[in-house]
Amino acid sequence: MNKITCVCLGVRNMEKAISFYRDGLGFKTDCKENNPPVCFFNTPGTKFELFPLDLLAKDISQDHPPKIGKGFGGITLAYNVESKEEVDITIELVRRAGGAIVKEPQEVFWGGYHAYFADLDGYYWEVAWGPDFQYDEDGLLQF
Repeated sequence: MNKITCVCLGVRNMEKAISFYRDGLGFKTDCKENNPPVCFFNTPGTKFELFPLDLLAKDISQDHPPKIGKGFGGITLAYNVESKEEVDITIELVRRAGGAIVKEPQEVFWGGYHAYFADLDGYYWEVAWGPDFQYDEDGLLQF
């Protein structure tokens, strides 16, 4: 297994989460409903999925689902962009969509430019640009 095909986020409110990602940030999806049982978003190389948090916990274990609570779970999601300006633009989209800006856009020690935000369910996202980032014809970041 050398590819991640789907990243699944358990969300507390599907309608608000879909509005945040689809309408606020412009992520592409075929979801027309505002409160479907599951919603997939197209991203270059990976599918991004929203799934009700309580159902996701039960999917992990019907008899002993993990406890749902607030806090940093040690996971961040990365949204890599092709220019410094795109970092600023993305953070403004997040701000307008109701996300929490955790770290304003700024230069970073490795020579890039980045910011962090938390979505409506508290998941942390880094928006990053790097001077050496290169993308293939499908928009996938190449390492």
